[in-house]
Order: sequence, then structure tokens, then C-alpha cells
Amino acid sequence: MIKILSDSTCDLSQELIKKYNIGIIPLYVRLGDEEYRDGVNISPEDIYKWSDEHGETPTTAAASMSDIAEYLDPAGDDEYIIFTISSSMSVNFSNVRLAAEELGMSERVHGIDSANLSTGIGLLVIHAAELAQKGKSAAEIVNEIENIKDKVRASFVIDTLVYLHRGGRCSGMAALIGTALKLHPRIAVSDGAMHPEKKYRGSSNRYVLDYVRDMDNDLKNARPERVFITHSGCDREVVESVREYLRSLGVFDEILETRAGSVVSSHCGPGTLGVLFISK
Repeated sequence: MIKILSDSTCDLSQELIKKYNIGIIPLYVRLGDEEYRDGVNISPEDIYKWSDEHGETPTTAAASMSDIAEYLDPAGDDEYIIFTISSSMSVNFSNVRLAAEELGMSERVHGIDSANLSTGIGLLVIHAAELAQKGKSAAEIVNEIENIKDKVRASFVIDTLVYLHRGGRCSGMAALIGTALKLHPRIAVSDGAMHPEKKYRGSSNRYVLDYVRDMDNDLKNARPERVFITHSGCDREVVESVREYLRSLGVFDEILETRAGSVVSSHCGPGTLGVLFISK
């Protein structure tokens, strides 16, 4: 049997996790001296409250080798495909490989460095689960995923620069000026890292749709299976306007909405929204 697992940064909803029988390995979020497990005993709202009260961004940490080992059965004969957040952002991928080696399971545990984050990972996880359901071998699934992972298009538009500043990813002056001018950066993932691409201005109702419209050509050339709207807590009106725009394109079989988990939300802050898909 092939088991599909991912670390918690894939940001899939409980409904999707259950539907595709995906195992989730939590990462850690630290609020001062307190440590929590992503998606288990902390929520993004807890993080926003703590961050605003303390003026700091929480720290995050990978799952340990022993954490990962809990999901593996050395005595069985199952094969495991485990997805992780980009190896340039975390040691989680390395820890998966080390855990497999420690248990003598390297031939049965296939770690995949997604070179991505959030539902940029989730898109690959679901595709792998569908291939497993069709009876594909672990080797076939890994080969397919490695061939398409650079076609994942993952980007987000940020509502507030405050959290990027607290996390050291934006200077105080840039955050101050950006806030005053109502600037909202678009951050895209490429080559396993995050890169700023463009800045938008205006209210969320305006700049979010501007961001989505800028992807119009790419969206029309996307694989039709699904597209994700992933956000860290946005007004329902904004989310629905994005959904309606995506529906109007007539491209996607599924338009899925998920909330970003605690690890991703701790860095981007509330109001962040992304549209993620796989290019043809």
C-alpha cells in the first residue's frame, strides 16, 4: 500500500485530508517560550493576537526526526511518499530522509521537496493521492510529481506589511511607507524561494481582483482539475469575488478554498490571499 503524507504547511482543509486519506505531520510554532503544533493546538487567530500584543512574529520549526518516525512503520511493507515545504525554507525535507535512514526504510520512504509552500504543496499532494488511487506505483508517482512540480504557480498578495516587518523580511521604513501608501506586495514562489513581483494599491476589494486579473493568461492555460483560493482570513465578499472571477473563466473543474495554517499565517499576517494552480 502507498501512503501519502505531507507536512502541515500544505494547508489542506480537513475535508480534503479526509477525502484523499492524507497523513499530516505538524510543524511547530513558538510564541515566546510556548511551543505549539501547527493545526493541532494553535490557530492563526491565536498567532495574530499574540503577535499584536507582543509586537513580534512567532518563530517556526520543522518536525523532528522522531516526530516523522511516528508516521512510519518499519515492520510493515507500506511505501510512503512524504511532501515537505521547500528545502530552502526548512530542514523538514532533510529530516524526512534522516528519519527514513534511521529506521532502515530509505527504499520505502520517498521524500519530495515540493520547492513550494501552502497549497502549492497541496496541489501536488492531491495529485499524488489521485495517482495512488488509480493504482500507480510509488516510483511512477514520484516521477510524475518531479516532472510537474515546477509547473505549480503559487503567489499571494499581502494585505499588511506589519508581519513581514516583524519577521525581518521588510524594513521598518518600507513597512511604514507601504502602509501609508496602501501598498500590497505580490509574493510569488519560484526556484523554491519567495520573491516580490509587484505592488498593488487600494482597498482589498480592488487590489485582490487586480492581482487575479493579472494572472488571466496563466489561468486560462492552467490544468483544469482544480485551482485553490488560499487565504489567511479575508472578508467573505473578497473571497467570493475571486471565486466568481475564476468561475467566469470556465477553466477549472474545482475551485477550492482553504485557510492558510499557523506556520504560513505567522509570516504573512491576516488578509493575505493567493490563487494557486498547475500550469499545463
